[in-house]
Amino acid sequence: MASGPSLEPKSRVQSMFRALQHRNFQLFFGGQLISLIGTWMDNIAEAWLVYRLTGSSLLLGTVAFAGQIPVFLMAPIGGMAADRLDRHKIVIATQASSMVLAFTLAGLTLSGRVKVWEVIVLAALMGVVNAFDIPARQSFLVEMVGREDLMNAIALNSSMFNGARVIGPSIAGIIVASVGEGWCFFANAVSYIAVITGLLMMKLGPRRRTVVETSPFEHIAEGFRFVHGARPIRALLMLIGLISFVAIPYSVLMPIFAGDILHGGALGLGLLMGSAGVGALLGALTLTLRTGVKGLGRLVGYAAIGFGSSLLLFSMSRYFWLSCVFLIPAGYGVMLQMASCNTLIQSMVPDKLRGRALAAYTMMFMGMAPMGALFAGFMAEHIGAPWTVAIGGAAGIVGGIFFLRVLPSLRFDARELLVAAHTVDAKPGEEIPAGKTS
Repeated sequence: MASGPSLEPKSRVQSMFRALQHRNFQLFFGGQLISLIGTWMDNIAEAWLVYRLTGSSLLLGTVAFAGQIPVFLMAPIGGMAADRLDRHKIVIATQASSMVLAFTLAGLTLSGRVKVWEVIVLAALMGVVNAFDIPARQSFLVEMVGREDLMNAIALNSSMFNGARVIGPSIAGIIVASVGEGWCFFANAVSYIAVITGLLMMKLGPRRRTVVETSPFEHIAEGFRFVHGARPIRALLMLIGLISFVAIPYSVLMPIFAGDILHGGALGLGLLMGSAGVGALLGALTLTLRTGVKGLGRLVGYAAIGFGSSLLLFSMSRYFWLSCVFLIPAGYGVMLQMASCNTLIQSMVPDKLRGRALAAYTMMFMGMAPMGALFAGFMAEHIGAPWTVAIGGAAGIVGGIFFLRVLPSLRFDARELLVAAHTVDAKPGEEIPAGKTS
């Protein structure tokens, strides 16, 4: 018994990182971490470039809209492709395409000839790539780690994304302030080499071929019918859509807060975004400790309320470091909500529908954001960035409260979906192991 306390911390750490025991996920994790640092550098530099060239909050929203509206429009096609084609090859192709677009933006900027319309066009093309990349990459996780470790892989994937979100903006702020935006774009382009190399080094077993006798249109419609008919999934997607439309676009307005309200400049922008990234990283790490889905529904609702409350406080702050502090719980809340929703949705869908269900998740998460970004840019032009963010925070609180009110009526249907998707028996109130909820 004396050895119990000394073994418990070790077993907990092993549990947190159990998905990394799979070689393919190790390769994916390492390459993606490097690539995502470059992606976050690119995001910060692109926002600052547009704001430096135009000084317009509406154009900031327009660039974000152009980069994400293709995800909303084309994600169903991307989800269909993920369920019908080789996900591994799709991800390699999308990462290579992203690298070409990043090199193009770097070349235009470093040559001093970049125009805002070119940034908008390249952002739109990247959105088309992401419409195929996100459903394929998310549904590819199960092929790397299996069902047993899928929940942990989702949490670690979110941790990686937000670890890069801490590092990337901070580096970008320094580089932009010292040598300009172009070198951030170049670093992002080079970073794709790491993830492509990792993907090519993977050793995958024979892929199970899915015989699809329906037309592509009917295949897409089948996914929408399943999502619409599953009340718990539909409720999760509605909450995601609301938060993505009214609250998450606060990040589009960060250059205004950094430059005009808090007077932090490009370096301040990196620190503000990095602060949100710290919170999001902590939220993702929190999820790595979980081994089942019990209680995730309540966590989704409370996280939305916490996110909205933090945005309200941030919108009222006029002190730089206090604003950074408020963005930490904001990042924590939004990450808990989105990653928990991802886990619950993947837990309730059969493998044959995974890509299309994740396409619906992508449409609500990233697809609603462009419309929200355009709306936020328009509102900020008329009522100011602080009031725009405050309204988004208040809407997030209302959405979280409403979700918690309807949650009890969804639990039976959710349990039925979990059982049906994985052909296991589960008693009411029983926590279903992670291996049964992938």
